[in-house]
Amino acid sequence: MPLMRIPYTSPLPSPTIIPASATTIQGAVAALQNFLSTPPKTSNARGGKAVILSGAGISVASGLADYRGSQGTYTLNKTYRPIYFHEFSANHEARKRYWARSFLGWTTLNRSKPNRAHEAVAQLGKAGVISCVITQNVDSFHSQAHPDLRTLELHGYLRSTVCLSCRTEYDRAKFQAELTALNPPWATFLAEMLESGALSTENPAERRRRGLKTNPDGDVDVPGVEYSTFRYPACPTCLAKPPEGKRVEVDSDGAWSATSTAGILKPAVIMFGESIPASVKEAVEAAVDDASHVLVLGSSLATYSAWRVVKRAKANGTPIAAVNMGGLRSEEFFFADVDAHGSGRDGVRCSLPLEDVLPALAAQMGAKRDDALRIPTNRNENFQPAPWR
Repeated sequence: MPLMRIPYTSPLPSPTIIPASATTIQGAVAALQNFLSTPPKTSNARGGKAVILSGAGISVASGLADYRGSQGTYTLNKTYRPIYFHEFSANHEARKRYWARSFLGWTTLNRSKPNRAHEAVAQLGKAGVISCVITQNVDSFHSQAHPDLRTLELHGYLRSTVCLSCRTEYDRAKFQAELTALNPPWATFLAEMLESGALSTENPAERRRRGLKTNPDGDVDVPGVEYSTFRYPACPTCLAKPPEGKRVEVDSDGAWSATSTAGILKPAVIMFGESIPASVKEAVEAAVDDASHVLVLGSSLATYSAWRVVKRAKANGTPIAAVNMGGLRSEEFFFADVDAHGSGRDGVRCSLPLEDVLPALAAQMGAKRDDALRIPTNRNENFQPAPWR
């Protein structure tokens, strides 16, 4: 069966700190360095390096909200409910609501950039510590920060839209320009919000003070707004040549018409209730099976597809570490056999800001690599003549 993104709503446990020394940045870095430097005890890993699984928490320092942190969407907005794939696919009004909110939120997401934590992941890749990153995030920050380090986007990406009929992808920034042209009143409203600073602030708490509710996927909820007036374009490919037996119609301005039976554009993300493509699922499983270690960064594992990644690592006997502000789904299971008073070699669990921990860890791991590669300045020191001389 394909993986499904189904939200987990049960309360998460309080974070367990393992080892006890990992309560500070210095202690956590030392434990994580021990973790990543220690060969795994099992023979399951096929010579691979560590694999990172990242979630919304790694992008908080970029100005994006997370879901379950102390300032997260689910924590502060108890009525928040993400749109489901079947709703988006079947309901014209639901699509209006989605694209209107996305239209308002795109400015912030498009302006945001990778932060120090993403840059540190790039450094760990250059140091030869990490083989790839599996990310739940749809912000494309990983691919921007480390284009040479493989990134598997478990839940897709917001940088493109995709047609539900022909699967053609289109650039999201150009799509935003089309939305602007189709919705002049909304464009004026967006300009007013930007001028007031309501969307320009990088502080999620400040946005909420101004009456806005923002979410990690570029969605902005403005109280009292009527979404039914919003319009969105049809797929250009299907409009030019409709799929067999289907029709694609637009109004006089080029907006998708409700009389159409194809040509619907959606974000190139995996929505709740939508299946993850088999190719992505297989690539993720292969990466986990090859991994020497799995390092979870900024994820509560509340989404089943992410939880299943770590469950697979646990079943393989692969050592697991996690840095996340707040609890993890099933953390009592994932760290049950890790010595709470150890050095971190068998596993680490800490609750500290990633933008502080990861740069310090990358600096340590990079320095260790440089020491290993450094050539002695005194070439006669410890010199041994070749046996055939």
